[in-house]
Amino acid sequence: MRHLAVATIGAVFLIAASGAALAAGGDVFEAKGCGECHYTQGPAREKTIDDQLAKKGPELWYAGSKFQKKWLTDWLADPKPIRPMKFNDLMVENPADHPKLSGGDVAAVAGFLMGLTSDAVKAGKVKPKKNPKGRQIFIKKMPCSGCHQYAGRKGKIAGGRSGPSLVDAGLRLNPDWILAYLQQPKVFKPVKMMPVFVGLLSDKDMLNVARYVANFKPKKSKKKRK
Repeated sequence: MRHLAVATIGAVFLIAASGAALAAGGDVFEAKGCGECHYTQGPAREKTIDDQLAKKGPELWYAGSKFQKKWLTDWLADPKPIRPMKFNDLMVENPADHPKLSGGDVAAVAGFLMGLTSDAVKAGKVKPKKNPKGRQIFIKKMPCSGCHQYAGRKGKIAGGRSGPSLVDAGLRLNPDWILAYLQQPKVFKPVKMMPVFVGLLSDKDMLNVARYVANFKPKKSKKKRK
């Protein structure tokens, strides 16, 4: 009985400590002005196209379901453009001027954002896989490549520039979020410029696309034989 009590107290302490850490990360997020461009309270707020166009940056209320923690932590310390074009603009190049975080602020904000999740994303649904059917849909049937860059043959960058780049998306995105986004787009973006594929693609097709995109990772260099 005593061991149970000690374990319970320990669990409560860990939960409290975790909550305090998330709150601290949220404080840093606001202090650094991140909340001026990104909102973190869900559900989605957008009701009209004007709402979407008024946003200065992507919503982050489901960031923990969307991103992979290592990528997010690295990106906050050294942000590189994800979109070729400026957010909400098809004419102006991305100025690549996103502020950097440093020191303990990086871990604090990454921890805070990873704590923002959506119940719509179910874990363990998607395993990254080279997927010919997914490739066919991505490149030819829909085609997703009309708006999104990806690494084509011999690593050459191919695809359109109007949407976020999917080069190395397997490092950035949670595979299960990719599927959830395709299946339930209105949960994440009720007002969006990307086509809705519900009714056009079957759940199996969406799974194949998610597996294919989740496999977008840098090719491992072959070690030279001695």
